[in-house]
Amino acid sequence: MTRDTGWQLVVLGIAQDGGVPHMGCDAGPCAAARRGERRPEKVACLGITDGERAYVIDATPDFPAQVEAMGAALPSGVFLTHAHIGHYTGLVHLGKEVAGALGVPVWATTKMREVIATNAPWRALVENGNVDLRDNTDVDLGGVRVRAIQVPHRNEYADTVGYLIEGQRAKVLYIPDIDRWEPWDRDIRALVESVDVAFLDATFASGDELPGRDMSRVPHPLVSDSVARLAGLGARVRFIHLNHTNPLLDDPKPLEALGFRVAFEGERIPL
Repeated sequence: MTRDTGWQLVVLGIAQDGGVPHMGCDAGPCAAARRGERRPEKVACLGITDGERAYVIDATPDFPAQVEAMGAALPSGVFLTHAHIGHYTGLVHLGKEVAGALGVPVWATTKMREVIATNAPWRALVENGNVDLRDNTDVDLGGVRVRAIQVPHRNEYADTVGYLIEGQRAKVLYIPDIDRWEPWDRDIRALVESVDVAFLDATFASGDELPGRDMSRVPHPLVSDSVARLAGLGARVRFIHLNHTNPLLDDPKPLEALGFRVAFEGERIPL
């Protein structure tokens, strides 16, 4: 990597944990991606880079391609949000079977670090020195500050966080997963007003996207609810973590008409 003009945040993926095309899906954007009629969508992930160092938020199933997209052979470090498969399972690529990395910093909560350190196969990454588990509460990268904020999100195995990313030029909020806005002890509108850009959970556009499944078991705020709560703030919002069933993947125009938009892979924000 060569040094850039300064710190930047880059969008490395926008899809829910299963990506697009999604296993078992043979319709809509999944089918179009398989036919080569639209590009696949990688799992939601943000990168932070100064042109030499390359950090990623979450180790997704697309981890190798997302690190490579930043021009790096290995990440300079990884920030984890939680213990669902789309957000940490990419760490396996740092193990001896693949990269054989040495001491890559992995910032996470106490509970998330316990999941990795005490459960196979993840604990092998610690035992073999592939990763160095660190606290993610408040991290100074030397020009960019990354702070974890707790969010409510099922938490079957560990807790869940979003991140505030602050550089000299911009402040960014990243919340790819949350159950609902209303049980949270923070005001999402006030949070969005306090940042320049907010990447927010847009898993589902409507409550009927998973026929035959109980959507109360996978709670997320509907995009329509988020738009209503954030009226007038659309220029700051980028919706991310879209499920393969979300119609906004194929047609974001209704959202754009309201002043909001979907994030896109490759989008860059100077920090």
